[in-house]
Amino acid sequence: MTPLASSSAAAPVKENSHEKSGNSLTGDSFIRPHLLKLSPYQPILPFEVLSTRLGRKPEDIVKLDANENPYGPPPEVFEALGSIRFPYIYPDPESRRLRAALAEDSGLEANYILVGCGADELIDLIMRCVLEPGDKILDCPPTFTMYEFDAAVNGALVIKVPRKPDFTLDVNRIFEVVEQEKPKIIFLTSPNNPDGSIIDDETLLKILDLPILVVLDEAYIEFAGIESKMKWVKKYENLIVLRTFSKRAALAGLRVGYGAFPLSIIQYLWRAKQPYNVSVAAEIAACAALENPAYLEKVKVALVQERERLFKLLKAVPFLNPYPSYSNFILCEVTSGMDAKKLKEDLAKMGVMIRHYSNKELVGYVRVSVGKPEHTDALMEGLKRLY
Repeated sequence: MTPLASSSAAAPVKENSHEKSGNSLTGDSFIRPHLLKLSPYQPILPFEVLSTRLGRKPEDIVKLDANENPYGPPPEVFEALGSIRFPYIYPDPESRRLRAALAEDSGLEANYILVGCGADELIDLIMRCVLEPGDKILDCPPTFTMYEFDAAVNGALVIKVPRKPDFTLDVNRIFEVVEQEKPKIIFLTSPNNPDGSIIDDETLLKILDLPILVVLDEAYIEFAGIESKMKWVKKYENLIVLRTFSKRAALAGLRVGYGAFPLSIIQYLWRAKQPYNVSVAAEIAACAALENPAYLEKVKVALVQERERLFKLLKAVPFLNPYPSYSNFILCEVTSGMDAKKLKEDLAKMGVMIRHYSNKELVGYVRVSVGKPEHTDALMEGLKRLY
């Protein structure tokens, strides 16, 4: 029997116990009711905080928990950031120079492209433009949790169609839920975070045939060996494709993302976005990174090669079952009675950070980012101490 799709959202508050009582007011009485019970997003700890907690210098920490690019950006980025001429002038609200560079890089005209303060900003902007409070989105966990978080912030309901045990999409159930629940948006990630699987063209085309806005998150597409679907937005009015500089160009700390949108949609995002959402430093850095495609390709190849080496090594660990990945990380099932949370904590004591999950779909799993060869060596040395 097919299990029912589940839904979640920030629970509505019928009564605000902090409302005006007599002559006293509390600040939270002004907060929108659905936000009063919103659970905060759980980000990865910053390097400086990690360093203090672990009692180790940042350079002595092997950070394999956030899918960051350990090689850093091209040298042109540092040169450009060191010679910013007008940091006291507001940035270009249309990011014209960067959008022109992205058009050349992607082969898609600039008028289809919008730049954001990370792809996260664009996810929220899409929801603010499309969703009314109480509208529904379709989510396919386990996946990137920002979709569910931003939906809750925007007062939307989340209809969940869990992935199959091999992490592929349950397409038949997606069809049923779209017909029954009429969600406005479906968020798809390819390669998917946290397992690294990709969505094939046939599956994507089937979903695009549904009466729903499809947001395809390609944050990790460079590592997959397949072409981006950015150009598809010229053909499909219900497709948005998101990309980022965080992984490919190692600019996670500067927050630069971008998206490809049908012209019929992008005009409204232009109206609703914050005018100066991409900083001068972020735009300059992103443009500089695109000036050295040879460096970006070299780093990508190095990470893909190390991913294959890491997968083979993890497969030999008696208490880990790694999943094949098309991204810069590998998801592992923790087996043989080993506790996933304790594994993460034991490695952290050795200065090696990996990702552990508390959500129900990933209990008993850890995710390991692909680093440099020496990072893999440090991880394997730590794991060997545990068996």
